Amino acid sequence: MNKNNKRAVDMLHGSIFNKLLYITIPIFMMSALQQLFNASDTAVVGNFSSSDAMAAVGSNAPVINMIVTAFTGLSVGSNVMLSHFIGKNEEDKVNEALHTSFMVALISGFIMLILGQVIAVPVLRLLHTPARVLPMAQVYLRIYFLGMPFLMVYDFGSAVLRSIGDTKRPLYFLLTAGILNVILNMFFVIVLKRNADGVAIATTISNGVSSALILRTLMLEKGMLKLDLRKLSLKWKYVRRILWIGAPAGLQGMIFSISNVVIQSAINLFGSECAAGNSAALNLEYICYFTVYAFCQSLMTFVSQNYAAGFYDRCHRTTRIAFISAIGFTAILSVSFFLLRHPLISLFSHNPEVIRYAMIRMLFITLFEPMTALYEIPGASLRGIGQSIVPTVITMLGCCMLRIIYMHAMFSRFTNFFQVVIIYPISWAITGTSMIILYFIITKHIREKRENSEF
Repeated sequence: MNKNNKRAVDMLHGSIFNKLLYITIPIFMMSALQQLFNASDTAVVGNFSSSDAMAAVGSNAPVINMIVTAFTGLSVGSNVMLSHFIGKNEEDKVNEALHTSFMVALISGFIMLILGQVIAVPVLRLLHTPARVLPMAQVYLRIYFLGMPFLMVYDFGSAVLRSIGDTKRPLYFLLTAGILNVILNMFFVIVLKRNADGVAIATTISNGVSSALILRTLMLEKGMLKLDLRKLSLKWKYVRRILWIGAPAGLQGMIFSISNVVIQSAINLFGSECAAGNSAALNLEYICYFTVYAFCQSLMTFVSQNYAAGFYDRCHRTTRIAFISAIGFTAILSVSFFLLRHPLISLFSHNPEVIRYAMIRMLFITLFEPMTALYEIPGASLRGIGQSIVPTVITMLGCCMLRIIYMHAMFSRFTNFFQVVIIYPISWAITGTSMIILYFIITKHIREKRENSEF
């Protein structure tokens, strides 16, 4: 089936590392570019508006992630489902599932649009957002969520193309929209003298451009990936499969973000300079994490296709290669960013207090970012074979509930920023150990079941 598309990657035969890297690099670049373009929101308002505007943009990140990840996790289900059909060479099901996936994307996008308008003010107040920052923060959040349908269309479109290993075209579309975003950021803030609302408008426009580009591509595609808007429908057999894999992934992301929201509320107690410094360091930290994320996305597609084709040993080899690669490449980035921490942070702010808080986060979180591979890679492999609930439960308990319990127990005792950020590497170690153990238990059980059925 893949031979009919020149951009498709044969994941069932030949070298694993080279093909895995071929798919992973554009995904990493997509994620990193997206974060850099998001960071331009923070950098532009930080340098050309005010620290309050910078804090308003940064304080919204946990809220946005909480809602967005709850729904974008569904695109994971779409990717795994389509990859499974491709691995089994079921072309008709690929096209039917494609149209259901886009219908799910549109419905999810409009739900998020409405939800964002409703929760903006109460959530920001719950976060103890500083009073002088709150008006700008709520306007930014409401404008940002107007673009949610665009974001979901692009995310699902990328998942569709990723199912055949085509990660380059989504990268080109994101690059185009991202450059536009930076230009519009400077126009609204520097020329029109806007603050947080200006960069929110710029982001919404750029999201619209990226979604239009990916829609046009799929509508002009030939064969199984051709999108016909007249055929959009909700077929329950495909919706069920999307939800089975994607809903736990989305729930994990949402709970993950809730724990970060709780932590953000503690960070905000140290003032707007701490919120701004945390936001600046977080932008660099995300780029390190996106190395792990990119390998996870590639791994899910690889494992799903090979598992459907019955190549179980290849699934395990791919997981091992992705695990080692994710840790290695993330470590290189983490150490590089730490060594260059002073010039990098100065891109966001020259305020000494903002810089001081950013340095603390980089020391105790950014340097330990490779540890996220300990739970993310085994979890992605399990999702590739259709086991999405187990990694969700483990991650929720280890990375989410543990952090919430820690914050609840320590909230009244916090006296410095270090006490807040130290929970990250602790939770990564506990969750990673648990996930690796369960990965071997589950895969061993599947292998024994297969051997018994063959016998």
